This record gives sequence, C-alpha cells and structure tokens, in this order.
Amino acid sequence: MYNSCMETVEFLLKFCLILLSAKVLAEGFSFAGLPGVIGEVVAGIIIGPSLLGLIGHQDVFVLLANIGLLFLLFNVGLETDVRHLFSVGGQSALVAITGVTLPLVFGFAACRYLFGLPGIVSMFIGGTLVATSIGITVRVLRDLNVHRTHAAQVVLGAAIMDDVIGVAVLAVLMGYQSEGIRVLPSLSVLAFITLFLLTAPSLGPHLRKGLTRLDSIAKTPGIVLIAVVSFLFITSAIAHRLGAPEIIGAFGAGIALAGVPLFGKKRERTEEGSASLEKVEKSIGPIGELFIPVFFVMVGVSIDLNQIDFGSSHFWTFALALTFIAVITKVASGIWVKGGLGVKATAGAAMVPRGEVGLVFALAGLKQGIFDAPMYASVVFVVAATTLLAPFLIKATAKKHG
Repeated sequence: MYNSCMETVEFLLKFCLILLSAKVLAEGFSFAGLPGVIGEVVAGIIIGPSLLGLIGHQDVFVLLANIGLLFLLFNVGLETDVRHLFSVGGQSALVAITGVTLPLVFGFAACRYLFGLPGIVSMFIGGTLVATSIGITVRVLRDLNVHRTHAAQVVLGAAIMDDVIGVAVLAVLMGYQSEGIRVLPSLSVLAFITLFLLTAPSLGPHLRKGLTRLDSIAKTPGIVLIAVVSFLFITSAIAHRLGAPEIIGAFGAGIALAGVPLFGKKRERTEEGSASLEKVEKSIGPIGELFIPVFFVMVGVSIDLNQIDFGSSHFWTFALALTFIAVITKVASGIWVKGGLGVKATAGAAMVPRGEVGLVFALAGLKQGIFDAPMYASVVFVVAATTLLAPFLIKATAKKHG
C-alpha cells in the first residue's frame, strides 16, 4: 500500500510538472511572437532525459500523450469542411506523393552513395524522412489561425495520406526484414480509410439528434461528454484494429459529428443541430486543453540529445546533410498547391515536421538492429531539427503571404 501510494504521488507530481512546464513555456514563446507549440516541445526537452531528466518515456505518459493526439485530431475533424477536403483531394494526393517520393529517394541515395551505408539502413533512413507529423502541423496552423485556408486544407489531406503511407512503408520495411512484404493489407487499409471518410459525414445529423435526446432525458450531468468521448475512443480503436492509425478514427469521429454533407446540396445547420455541436465543443474542449499539451511535451521528452556526439565532424556532416534533404524535399511538395509562391512555400513548410512519426521509425530501426546507437542518435537529431524548425518556417511563409 505504501509503495502504491508513493507511485501515485510521483505520477501526480510528474503530471503536474508536464502541464505547468508546457503552459509556462508555451506562454513565453507566444509572448515572444513564436508558436506556442515550440515551447511545449522545448519543455519536454528540458524536463526530459536531454537536460534535467525529471520525466522519462514512461508508458503512462506515452498513453496520455496518445490520448492528447486523438483529441487534437478530433477537434480538427469538427472544424473540417469535408467537402472542401475532398475537393482538394487531387492536390493533396500530389503533395503527399511528392512528399513521400522525394525524401525516400534522396534520403536513400545520400545514405547509400554519399555515406556508403548498407542498403537496408539507407532504406530505413529514407523511410524515416517520409513521415509528416500531422499533430505538429495542425497545431501550428491553428496557432497562426490559418487552419481554415485553402492551403491548410490541402496540407491536412496530404498529411493524413502521408501518415497512412508512412505506416505502409514501415510495414513493408519490417516485412522485408522478415522476408515477407505484404502489399494487400496496406491497400485494404487505404480502402477502409477512404470509405470511412466518405460515409462519416452522413452520420452527423443522427449523432447530434441522439446527443440532444440523451441530454434531455439524462438525470445526471456529463452524459454528452461521456457519449462523445466514448464515440471518439471506439472509432479510434476500430481504425487501429483494421490496421490504420488511431488518429484516422479520431479525425473521422470529428467529421461525423460536424455533419457537413459530402454529397447533395449543402444545407444550413438547424438551430438544434448548431446548439448540439456547440455543446459537444464546449464539453470536450477543456479535456483537449488538458491532454493535448502532454502530447507535445512527450515529443520533446522522446528526443534524447545526450545520445548525440556533438563533437564529431562525421555526425555534423551526416546530420546536416539529412536535415537539408528532409526540409527541401518536403518544401518542394508544396509546388502542387494552387496559389502564389508564398502559399506553395507555406504548404511545403507545413509538411516538414517529422515529430512523433519519425521517432517511431527511428525506434523501430533501433529495435530491429538496423541502427546502432550513433546512427539512431543521428536520425533522432534530424527528427528533432525538422520538428523545431518547421513552425518557424510555417510562420515566416504564412506571414509573408498574409
């Protein structure tokens, strides 16, 4: 009982440290005119193993971070006009394909032919550069209040595709290690995601009507909150069971509750429907504000700078070359977005951060024995550099084109 009590107290204090450090640094960065999300990631670097070592990569905080990411994508789904998202699907597909192909090809070529690394190592590093952290991208676009723009919608669609393709690439590479590449499961996942996002909007009116009915007959408070959170978690779990990332389920849940019809005439939302949606946003908002910062702090905690030999010239040559490739190939993907050069640059910059997705690739390479410790540290540095650099690029380009 004593040990259990001490573990509880330790968890509470660490959780409090995560929340306070995230808020203080986010406020500090915001006052300095910088994206608050950078402050939250830097908070994780400071309190994590890189500096103070107060917070580690404990399972409980990873779980809380994943919950925060689900709430973030759920909120994005609520605010997404699914018609517009599908109307820019062609542009999103081109951005995603370019943003996958260029980093993979140039990352592999640089590692294989410039640095003489083995083929599988080069492929894994190229695969790491494929990823785009939709969490980082969405948060920065929201902080800058440009998340409803045409370019942002294209980026959102492309980032979702990137996430799916990234999972497929990782599965293929892991399968290659076990001498069994499986293409069909990846195609079935893509088919499920497309079908889910196509049918989700039609559920909106029925879901909101049900929530209104529940709220009217409930004798205890919180029924709408419990119903919405349950729906969010169930759709996320279904997506995971079908082989898709959980965030696809969370995003689809938000789209479903928003209820913007994909086909037919776009109807104005009824007063009852608007009130129901407002109640959903109002009830679930504080929970998101509590858990979403945990996700970004844990991204920083995942970056252990102590593993890097900053005195090695080889490290700097290798890491900077990969960072340059990681940035320039993603920025180039924005060329397909309609608009001026500034719009294209903003869209491309929004595809730059690797964040937690890149760390998953790096960790998989380490566990598979493909990366040794120095190589893993170098890849983590590239992930960290793109994660921290991207918000500055997005803000600079967004501000330039208004």
